[in-house]
Amino acid sequence: MIVPQIVSSFADPRVDAYRNVTDADLRGRKHLFMVESEMVVRRLLNTNSKIHSVFLSPKKFEQLSASLETCNAPVYVADVSLMTEIIGFHIHRGALAAVHRPNASDKSVDQLFEQLHQKEKFTLLLAERITNVDNMGSLFRNAAAFGVDALLFDHQCCDPLYRKAIRVSMGHSLSIPWAIADEWRFTLRRLKEELNVTIIGCETGEQAKPLWDVPISERNAFVMGEEKSGLSPTTMNLCDHIAEIPMSNGVPSINVSVASAVVLYDFLRRNSFDKR
Repeated sequence: MIVPQIVSSFADPRVDAYRNVTDADLRGRKHLFMVESEMVVRRLLNTNSKIHSVFLSPKKFEQLSASLETCNAPVYVADVSLMTEIIGFHIHRGALAAVHRPNASDKSVDQLFEQLHQKEKFTLLLAERITNVDNMGSLFRNAAAFGVDALLFDHQCCDPLYRKAIRVSMGHSLSIPWAIADEWRFTLRRLKEELNVTIIGCETGEQAKPLWDVPISERNAFVMGEEKSGLSPTTMNLCDHIAEIPMSNGVPSINVSVASAVVLYDFLRRNSFDKR
């Protein structure tokens, strides 16, 4: 049975990683990222992530005790009032974990390509210029719901390991493979040339056809863009198809998180539901 380390002082140096969490999210915190809420911490404990420590209220420690049995990191427990003082905001969820960021090589495009080479069929979700952390988290949650194999982002996207993005993703950003491409155009070309991926840009316009009229191949990548500006001309030119979600007059677009769910559902319907 795991024995927690009790924190009873605001000045306790063992929990320095958790001080002023919101400010640290903006500044960065020495190669660590933060995971919040019981459900997400529970999912974290079922991954191979290198955990720095876990910080819990007594109630959450009790609820997570079985999952913590395999945790090799320190587990700190403090009253919610003291946790709130240390963290810098009301921690009504009572569960946090500090995690070591993965090595750059573990989240590289090359590493992701090696994994994909081994698959006969796969579906990818790509995104460029997604800077809203809620949208980033939703992309992961939708990807998990509809069986996406991996996600790929351009370097203008926000950090998938931002605390709120992880929470919105329900922890799925900790288990679904992903990478950030510094050379976006080059990476899209590699997808087509090395992996024979069909790239489908999700956008409106004269060249777009209804999503359900776009042919699906064995290896597909759906590309989502930022809501206001959409996909860049560079990305559009590299797409094999442009697909749109037909909508009522006067509604030019929908939120990227909603759009990705619609797109992935249509793909799932055609490739799974209809074949049962």
